[in-house]
Amino acid sequence: MNGASREALAAARERLDALTDNTSVDAAKLADELAAVTALLDREVSLRRVLTDPAQAGEAKAELAQRLLAGQVSGEAADLLAGMVRSRWSQSRDLVDALEELADTADLTAAQKAGTLDDVEDELFRFGRIVASNTGLRAALTDRSATTSAKGELLRSLLGGRAKATTERLVTRLVTAPRGRSLESGLESLSKLAAERRERMVAVVTSAVPLSGPQKQRLGAALAKLYGRQMHLNLDVDPEVLGGIRVQVGDEVINGSLADRIEDAGRRLAS
Repeated sequence: MNGASREALAAARERLDALTDNTSVDAAKLADELAAVTALLDREVSLRRVLTDPAQAGEAKAELAQRLLAGQVSGEAADLLAGMVRSRWSQSRDLVDALEELADTADLTAAQKAGTLDDVEDELFRFGRIVASNTGLRAALTDRSATTSAKGELLRSLLGGRAKATTERLVTRLVTAPRGRSLESGLESLSKLAAERRERMVAVVTSAVPLSGPQKQRLGAALAKLYGRQMHLNLDVDPEVLGGIRVQVGDEVINGSLADRIEDAGRRLAS
């Protein structure tokens, strides 16, 4: 993607990350819904052109997307698409490509939450090696005359009970709806997304007042240096934090708030 589409995709990734970081969101269900929307817009060329028409107001396109999806998918999926169509896209097809990536990322996020992301990444790699070494299997999976159900059944016989559910879903979507991609390039893209997801960490930052842009950048850079990984900041404002900030990365808490220091001092005095 180039220009406007690249910026729009970056913004959509951030919205998806913020959404799936919420423990109440079912990332696997969201992935299925985004995949369904991808299939819809891939079929309906005129619709996706309307939703990416730069001559139309972003809010009007967002309202249209919400009406189309009302009752069909969750509010989270509808809100994601509405946010995406508010953005500017260089080509209408870029919107569909972006939705497809978000669906795959949501599935990988579900695996990350379940603690199986490393297994999924390994299984995608091994499946790619198997396909590369078995021309008959590759031919069967890429046969344009074969039905979607036949390909799905073949994959279930290969992966069912032998691979993680996320791996099976990702590979099945790729094989049954390649959208012009080769099997090899699709698997490579999935492996890259899995690697990026594995390297990403989330920090929950609580402060008494909203952090400024420069403060967020400095904090993100400091945490990335500390943990040696890209860091996504989930920001929360709590007036009861009397000063400083409180940062939680996984089970580890970096305690820098005045309120916590007062509480800690009180515990030491009491003991």
